[in-house]
Amino acid sequence: MADFSWYIRSPLERALVAGRYGAPGEAGVSLTEICNFDLVQVMARRGKAAETVNAAKARFGVGAPETPEAVDTTDATLIWSGPDQFLVLSRGGGQRMETLARVFAGLASLSDQSHARALISVSGDKARTMLAKVSSIDLHPEMFPVGTAAATSIDHTSVTLWRGKNRQDGQAVFNLLVFATFAESLWHTMLDSAAEYGVTIAHSEELA
Repeated sequence: MADFSWYIRSPLERALVAGRYGAPGEAGVSLTEICNFDLVQVMARRGKAAETVNAAKARFGVGAPETPEAVDTTDATLIWSGPDQFLVLSRGGGQRMETLARVFAGLASLSDQSHARALISVSGDKARTMLAKVSSIDLHPEMFPVGTAAATSIDHTSVTLWRGKNRQDGQAVFNLLVFATFAESLWHTMLDSAAEYGVTIAHSEELA
């Protein structure tokens, strides 16, 4: 009989080596895999979009995003992922599938994406420059301020991209959700694109 393991492995387990990479000196880019998060996709059913927004407001204190944005709540981030749909990103188990199923019962279809996506945080003074190599999105702060989101592609890989709160040093933070099967390929693309600026590579359980 074959042995099975229920140990959850990171999709970047083979590719991510914590430490320094690329050009020497002060790193211009930080690439961080965010681990151990809960992620649920909420898709409003036909004719139920407004009620879904209101149900989200009753649960989180803010309505579900109806335009490309990411909204922080006290214990989750609601991220627009397309017309009449959004993602609920959280930690600690408070917003898992079984809980949200009661919140949106009869209004929306839910899908647990917690282990189907990888979450990568990109920051540093060269983060925007690096991302411009591989993405067609205009990430200038006037066009892509904190809280802006996009369903886009990076190097032909579909991603959900949003700008988080700035770091304490004022540097911009960009978060990317990518399907697990494409995560390693995207990681190598970004690592190669960032190498000339110097890269700090890490794991974290803190949501940016």
